[in-house]
Amino acid sequence: MSSMSALALIGVLSILCQWSAWRLKIPAILPLLLVGMLVGPGLGWLHPNTLFGDLLFPVVSLSVAIILFEGSLTLKLNEIRGHGRMVTHLVSIGVLVTWIAASVVAYLLIDFSWELAALFGALVVVTGPTVIMPMLRSVRPKSNVANILRWEGIIIDPIGALLAVLVYEFIIASQGAGMMQAVQAFTITIGVGFVLGFAAGKLLGTALRKGWFPHYLKNVATLAIVLGVFAASNALQHESGLLTVTVMGMVMANTRNLHLDDILEFKETLSVLLISGLFIILAARLDMAAFSELGMPAVVLLAVIIFVVRPLSVWLSAIGTKLNFKEKILLSWIAPRGIVAAAVSALFALKLQQDGWAEAELLVPLVFLVILSTVVLQSLTAKPLAHALKLREPPAHGFLIFGANATARRIAKALKEQELPVLLADTNWENIKQARMENLPVYFGNPTSDHAENNMDLTGIGRVLILSPYKQLNPVVALHFMDWFSSSKIYGLPTNEHEAPARNQLSESYRERLKLFGKGVTFSKLASLTFQGAQMKTTNLTENFNFTDYQKRYGNRAIPMFAMDERKSFHVFTTDHTFEPKPGWQIIALVTVEETSEEQAVKQKREKED
Repeated sequence: MSSMSALALIGVLSILCQWSAWRLKIPAILPLLLVGMLVGPGLGWLHPNTLFGDLLFPVVSLSVAIILFEGSLTLKLNEIRGHGRMVTHLVSIGVLVTWIAASVVAYLLIDFSWELAALFGALVVVTGPTVIMPMLRSVRPKSNVANILRWEGIIIDPIGALLAVLVYEFIIASQGAGMMQAVQAFTITIGVGFVLGFAAGKLLGTALRKGWFPHYLKNVATLAIVLGVFAASNALQHESGLLTVTVMGMVMANTRNLHLDDILEFKETLSVLLISGLFIILAARLDMAAFSELGMPAVVLLAVIIFVVRPLSVWLSAIGTKLNFKEKILLSWIAPRGIVAAAVSALFALKLQQDGWAEAELLVPLVFLVILSTVVLQSLTAKPLAHALKLREPPAHGFLIFGANATARRIAKALKEQELPVLLADTNWENIKQARMENLPVYFGNPTSDHAENNMDLTGIGRVLILSPYKQLNPVVALHFMDWFSSSKIYGLPTNEHEAPARNQLSESYRERLKLFGKGVTFSKLASLTFQGAQMKTTNLTENFNFTDYQKRYGNRAIPMFAMDERKSFHVFTTDHTFEPKPGWQIIALVTVEETSEEQAVKQKREKED
């Protein structure tokens, strides 16, 4: 296969794997690795060493630098302290326990030196949001367990990467040197990494905050500077670049008033081809014989990591918390390894093999074995286990409301008063700020972004109300969440009576959802009524005051939005709703203020004058 054909194949397979993961709701790393092994050692179509030659190591190295920088941008120190004692313990005590225990077991079972055993232990510390999030959506564990696992995955990603980089730097520094020389070289590497990373992070953060780059150059300039700093650090001190960019990202993540949403969103686009292609290349380099060479010791090591090391770290981390036995069991079982472990292990193995560490050739297949086994095994068994432990959330009936404007806030308040989970999402900061002041749960940003997938808490949320004036973004949000909650649970409003979306697949799919709150109800109409003082009102239906009486009483002054039955189940009024409110139900509606007799007289007088 020619080089051009091979690169095209990698690009096409990358997109197909990402699409398959999206459709099947599984971690993308799973199809990427499996397809890479199929086209590489399986069918022999792809030979990365031949394709890239001497460029293979630089390509992998730069890609890993981008992955580590992006991951470190999510490590905000205030978030570690703000998500409970269990999360704090898992990313500190748990990391240390996992590293030491996995290293000792690897040293005893596998033909590894203590250096490589310590590196392996550091690599399998990381879970990561890209593998945790799809699993949590499928399992739907109780909110406290889901939040612990979600934030552990987000925070441990850069911490585990930093630990692995530090271990690797020490191995490189100690190569062919005595202990004193190794410590000296390691200290210099650490010094260069932290000083240069801190300085570069502060400088780039200042440039972005003060707008030194035009908007269209901001993302590309950030990428170029990160790669430039990586190369400069390696030039100053051998193999210090990965540490430098990791520190650089952490500094920027903790810089006040620095908004990184655009950069994180740019990463999503970059990752589709760059990172996806990287994993296919890495998997295609695997030697299948190496798996059989690992033999039974690898199986025992895997079992110890899953059944001993993870539970040990969870139980020790849970000391002083209020977690019960069942919750600790589920936390002990869910710990799939992901992107950082795969990418960093492959890079380190490449470098160590070049430097004469023959046993490093077993590092990648061993780490990939841990990744594939934990992702597949836990994806298949976590839901039945959560069900058996009675730790699954009940069917989610809460609402994600896209839009945090005045109308959306009033609707959210009415739903929250009925103890229904609600979450407001908006890209308008002023709307979000007002919602926070009204004590409503919010997410600031695009709810379809990768950042939202990792950070937006959808516990208890099973339906979506689109109550925003954003004509271009509304269909995107609707289509995105149709894959999460099914199309029947997505409700939208036309922005005005004359709205006519372009005839394309996206708008046609969304057009079918424009049925919210009945015929003739538009966002513009609701916004106008809210501005005029209309209020949300909850009314009880009885035998003496049924829904027909309700309609006669309020007439056009009320827009019924929700009905709550005797079992506290919520029904949404649409143009084609099939339910009929009965006595004992409650109607939640937007009701305009009733005019006084004096106001009616003035209005009639004006109409006669006109």
